[in-house]
Amino acid sequence: MRPFSVMVIGGLMSLAWASAHAADGQKVFTQGGADPAALACIGCHGADGNGIGAAGFPRLAGLPAPYLSKQLRDWRNGTRQQAVMAPLAKALSEDEITAVSAYLASLPAPATGDLRRQPIANDPTLRLALYGDWNRHVPGCIQCHGPGGSGVGEHFPPLSGQPAAYLAAQLNAWRDGTRSNDPNQLMVGVAKAMTPDEITAVSAFFALPANLEAKP
Repeated sequence: MRPFSVMVIGGLMSLAWASAHAADGQKVFTQGGADPAALACIGCHGADGNGIGAAGFPRLAGLPAPYLSKQLRDWRNGTRQQAVMAPLAKALSEDEITAVSAYLASLPAPATGDLRRQPIANDPTLRLALYGDWNRHVPGCIQCHGPGGSGVGEHFPPLSGQPAAYLAAQLNAWRDGTRSNDPNQLMVGVAKAMTPDEITAVSAFFALPANLEAKP
């Protein structure tokens, strides 16, 4: 057999092996990873990946794959801490992290509102969401997370429609140091500047889609 033919056959065999052994993102989501400790995502995040709001489990469907992969790796390295997710992430292989992140990113996400900055925002929660409070170095939520809190790129995930309990838990995690994986420690500073009442109010605001529709 000629050397070129051997190379071609060898390459095809390698591709076939890789395809056969590549991690299946949907399988990881619905059944878990190869390690039994890598539990299935579906149990907490719902069959469609849109979370279970009553229990505070967030939506993953439609989030950017690089963001999802980063969160899983951050649970592995300790820059983000959570009793269930940390051991689960540590049990996933790199291929499984990549595959399940890509699968979740491919799932349809619910429609989000188009709330933008307005000339008048008398309500204090609306004002904080739209404009922030620059006296405390707090930017408006939508200035980073996009109109209606719909998310921007891989660093600013959607806020819209996420459970209020989840959003509040993340702000409190940035305050107490159990989460420190944000770019340039932006969210650490924001969360520490907010009062507990503001955290509760703004979390409830973004959890309710009716609040996020474009205003005249």
